[in-house]
Amino acid sequence: MSAGPYVLRVNGNDHEVPDAHLGESLLWVLRERLGLPGSKNACEEGECGSCSVQVDGELVCSCLVLAAAGVGREVTTIEGLAPDGELADVQRAFVEAGAVQCGFCTPGLIMAVDTLLDDLPDDGSDPDDLIVREAISGNLCRCTGYGRILEAVSIAADLRRENRT
Repeated sequence: MSAGPYVLRVNGNDHEVPDAHLGESLLWVLRERLGLPGSKNACEEGECGSCSVQVDGELVCSCLVLAAAGVGREVTTIEGLAPDGELADVQRAFVEAGAVQCGFCTPGLIMAVDTLLDDLPDDGSDPDDLIVREAISGNLCRCTGYGRILEAVSIAADLRRENRT
C-alpha cells in the first residue's frame, strides 16, 4: 500500500520521498531512496546499533522507525554531523584513538557518542566510564574491544570543550 510522497528533513535539507510505501523503515529510506549509506543495515532488530541516527536529537535505531514517522522532525545521520566536509569532533576523536577498525559499527557508535556529549551538562568534566558504557550499550563492536572507543569519547569531550572556548 502506497503512502504517497512525503518530505523528510534530513541533515538540514528537505528530501521528497516519492513512491513511498507504508511500512518502509527510516533506514531503508535513508539508504535506498535518499542515497545516504552511512547508517548500516545489520540486524534489523534494534540490537546492534549500526543504523543509529538522531531524530530531533534523540538517538534511535532507524531500522525500527517507520520513515513516515519522521515527517515534520529533524533527522541527523552520520553524513550530517560534518556537513562542510570536515570531520566532526567525534569523528576526529575516533580516528585519533584508533577506534575505527572494520568500520561497520563506527557510524552508529559515533552517533551515540555525539548524542551523549550533546546531552551532558557543560561543566567541563568528562563523562565517567559508566555513563559512556551505558550510552554506547546499544552498539555492538567485534573489532576494537571498546578500549579505544572509550578513549575516543575522552578525546571528543576535550575537542568539544576546545571548540566552545
